Amino acid sequence: MAAKPPADDPAQDAPEIGAPQHAAAGLPAVGHTLRMAGRQMGVRRTALTLLRVNQPDGFDCPGCAWPEPAKPHRAEFCENGAKAVAEEATLRRVTPAFFAEHPLAELAERSGYWLGQQGRLTEPMYLAEGDTHYRPIGWDAAFDLVAEELAALDSPDEAVFYTSGRTSNEAAFLYQLFAREFGTNNLPDCSNLCHESSGAALTETLGVGKGSVLLEDLYRAELIIVAGQNPGTNHPRMLTALERAKAAGARIITVNPLPEAGLERFRNPQTARGLVGGGTPLTDLFLQVRIGGDQALFRMLNRLVIEREGAVDREFVAAHTHGFAEFEAAARRADWAETLAATGLTRAEIERALEMTLNARSVVVCWAMGLTQHRHAVPTIKEVVNFLLLRGNIGRPGAGVCPVRGHSNVQGDRTMGIVERPDAAFLDALRREFGFEPPRHHGFDVVNAIRALRDGAARVFFAMGGNFVAASPDTEVTERAMRRARLTVHVSTKLNRSHCVTGARALILPTLGRTERDVQAGGEQFVTVEDSMGVVHASRGRLRPASEALLSEPAIVCRLARRVLGAGSGTPWEEFAGDYARIRERIARVVPGFEDFEARVAGPRGFTLPHAPRDERRFPTATGRANFSADEVSYPRVPAGRLLLQTLRSHDQYNTTIYGLDDRYRGITGGRRVVLVRPADAAALGLADGQLVDLTSEWTDGTERVAAGFRLTHYPTAPGCAAAYYPETNVLVPLDATAETSNTPVSKSVVIRLTPAAGCQ
Repeated sequence: MAAKPPADDPAQDAPEIGAPQHAAAGLPAVGHTLRMAGRQMGVRRTALTLLRVNQPDGFDCPGCAWPEPAKPHRAEFCENGAKAVAEEATLRRVTPAFFAEHPLAELAERSGYWLGQQGRLTEPMYLAEGDTHYRPIGWDAAFDLVAEELAALDSPDEAVFYTSGRTSNEAAFLYQLFAREFGTNNLPDCSNLCHESSGAALTETLGVGKGSVLLEDLYRAELIIVAGQNPGTNHPRMLTALERAKAAGARIITVNPLPEAGLERFRNPQTARGLVGGGTPLTDLFLQVRIGGDQALFRMLNRLVIEREGAVDREFVAAHTHGFAEFEAAARRADWAETLAATGLTRAEIERALEMTLNARSVVVCWAMGLTQHRHAVPTIKEVVNFLLLRGNIGRPGAGVCPVRGHSNVQGDRTMGIVERPDAAFLDALRREFGFEPPRHHGFDVVNAIRALRDGAARVFFAMGGNFVAASPDTEVTERAMRRARLTVHVSTKLNRSHCVTGARALILPTLGRTERDVQAGGEQFVTVEDSMGVVHASRGRLRPASEALLSEPAIVCRLARRVLGAGSGTPWEEFAGDYARIRERIARVVPGFEDFEARVAGPRGFTLPHAPRDERRFPTATGRANFSADEVSYPRVPAGRLLLQTLRSHDQYNTTIYGLDDRYRGITGGRRVVLVRPADAAALGLADGQLVDLTSEWTDGTERVAAGFRLTHYPTAPGCAAAYYPETNVLVPLDATAETSNTPVSKSVVIRLTPAAGCQ
């Protein structure tokens, strides 16, 4: 029998199941938003705070990275964004008295949901070696402790500096500068877990590892393909853009193993029709692809385009691409029988998608984790690029690649140099600007950082935001690795699971949130972020900080850097901490595209970073052209009696943050330990709806992992496929199960067997 959470921790293993919904948002979303926000912030604070979200004079939503329109609505936020804001602007507080009451052993038994609901952290806390409780510590003493542990390392590469996407451009730039001046490129970030495959594929094929479209391109597109993505839950404001595109005449193809309510019909809460009317049907063609079959689908579409007389944009291909002949030969070998087996689709469905493609002069393909977290993720995204290149759909209005980043400023972090494999030009610019020689060898990404901690090759772990333990794969291995560290440090706004899985010593350093006013020696400050489409804009918090003891992320980095690097560092850390404009001056001289940063970001919409393929049809690749690819088609093979599992979010969830225990659009309330299985597949396995089952993952090297005690729930998944929530199912993904090239955990391609539960939860 697995341990139950404490009595006051809501049960998560007894969900109630209803019918899935077929429309998203509308009045229910408004009501749910206001109720949840009101519980956290109170009525007046809710109104004052939400009306500043994503406004030119307000703060950037700490949730997703979807861009703001040119003229944002007065209520330019979605349900999940409001939840993120509410949990940051909550009136609840986690004080030293809380830690005195709850020993670490007890906190470690709590659910992530319970931990997050306790409120904002208010003071630095320290867990001494062998101690049972976190206890208060002053900021100077905390920085001394970190400096002591870093000085004791045999090499700077024994330290790991992780960050999540919520970190501002200014803080991220300082963070990587400190790490590199200290002497390491160990800068893993949450991109390693999500869109690393996108960056790798796009860099190789187009020369820029970011999307090539702007929001206006979606409005002008004639066809939008949304693949491996659930915007209704993960970035609901995207639905507004899709609705506008539909009004302009666009057609939408949805490619996904699960039907998603938001892509079926959208009831826009910003319009009367959305609130009280029927809303807008979005999807014109739903291709319910089998998990991992996307590469085979796009390869067949590419073969069919090539075979259609006049369909290929030969002028574009000749002028701007490389490798077409090899690709064409590979595409012509695409086999119908293999394609149908890989995708689970019918020939008629694929041919209908072809006709919609050929009837569109401008095509955008959007994708998210459903494409990026497979072993063959990089070849899959390269095949998407092939699909767009064939008809010249890169570098013209209404067309291009659109990887939808899942976390606010995760793209900005990478732009600022949060990367374990920096390019030489960036390091050269740092050297010229700051007068030190940055390390040139590659550092650790997330998976390699865990390996290093596990093997004793890393001894200090420092996290700027995020919930590393819950976000990472192979949960038990990750937790054992973290516990081997000499020191773990987390800069956080709220309590999470990572604070309960510590090294010999541990620090929690509380920081300001996006919603809060940031006043430094140079006066009131603002920070900047980059959205999913490369637009940089300002973010200004207005609320009184949750505690007078909080420091901003830039202040934490600067004070720590001075304490660690000492007077020998010529970097003006104190100047940076006092006035963030001084940071932006240096960013402007180091990072291409940020010239005249301070003046350009002062505008209401900020500014758009240059993108050579989009702006000039110039491709900064090794060949100087856009590269076609001819990778072998791959897809998961599933043995008889097994299913293929994808991990996903519930609607009351953002990444590893659990706002509630409901997944309203999927008809699931009051619990999270469910596995969604097609009724026919459950019957073939001899299992009944509602039965408790254990999930065992099986890997080709014989490795197995077990997640116990899930309720089997009938759901219209693709045949042979299943789904369950993370982080509960991260345990099923071994550390070594990663995508080729990107090293991203393959959380969307997990072969499982289901057996009646051996115990109880």
